[in-house]
Amino acid sequence: MGVAIVSRGSGGWGTPLEITIDGERNKIVCMTGTGINSVTQKIADITGGVAVDGFRHPVPDNQVACVIVNCGGTLRLGMFPKKGLKTINVNPAGPSGPFAAFVKEGIYVSGVTPRNIEEK
Repeated sequence: MGVAIVSRGSGGWGTPLEITIDGERNKIVCMTGTGINSVTQKIADITGGVAVDGFRHPVPDNQVACVIVNCGGTLRLGMFPKKGLKTINVNPAGPSGPFAAFVKEGIYVSGVTPRNIEEK
């Protein structure tokens, strides 16, 4: 099991996130509506985590290592940070919408593509 460092992409927001697998917190959850995207898969490959399509197979919060979203600035962008879950947005959106207060550096990064993910 490795450590994935996820940095913001072009036009993105946030400081790098360190994603690791910790016991039952081993799910890399894709909430984009497109199945398992390339960002989700790369993080799972590096960390040894399990890539899950969160729309088809909901995952309890205590099993989530991180969540990948494609939100332009409303609900999903902040819903997961509000729960304390590391959130990676493939869209380059900063804090906005009804949950903007929860979108903070250290828990959220945006504009992410596979090029923005590296193994530590």
